[in-house]
Amino acid sequence: GTVGLNLVEGLVRMVIFMVYMLLVSRMAEMKRVFAYHGAEHKTIRCYEAGLELTVENVKEQTRKHPRCGTSFLLVVMVISILVFSVASSGLLSAVPALAAMRGTFLYRLVMILFKLLLLPLIVGVTYEINRWCGRKDNAITRAMSAPGMWLQNFTTNEPDDSMIEVGIAAVQAVLPEVEGQDAW
Repeated sequence: GTVGLNLVEGLVRMVIFMVYMLLVSRMAEMKRVFAYHGAEHKTIRCYEAGLELTVENVKEQTRKHPRCGTSFLLVVMVISILVFSVASSGLLSAVPALAAMRGTFLYRLVMILFKLLLLPLIVGVTYEINRWCGRKDNAITRAMSAPGMWLQNFTTNEPDDSMIEVGIAAVQAVLPEVEGQDAW
């Protein structure tokens, strides 16, 4: 059925994404990029811990962060698989004429447009989940963040001191002038 097909299709997309991230993380140039990514995370962790932004303090932080963009992408994929599976089945039930056109160009076009229309909803829900996981630390948020945190093993590397200095400068450049305006 449609739900099963969408779930399999989504699973294939996730496997492709994971393999891609794994392969990219092995490229020499990307190892350096991912070390800067690690410096960014460590610096933000240091800032959120209320510590002074120094190389020594930043070094002590973890390079994994629950609000990471990589984690966000992973959650977008999971939510889209679930929503597309249910919504596509609902659309085909509500519009039997569309179901009768399966396999045609028009059918594919309608399904692509339908999924594009659902994308803002999916991104919005994912954004709120990401914010919530970043604000709360409990068993549920840790479980929800775990796959994204695991993926960060590939998308972040340990930075050197010069990379940490860049991370500190970048974070300092965007800090609010009034303390507390950056509260999640």
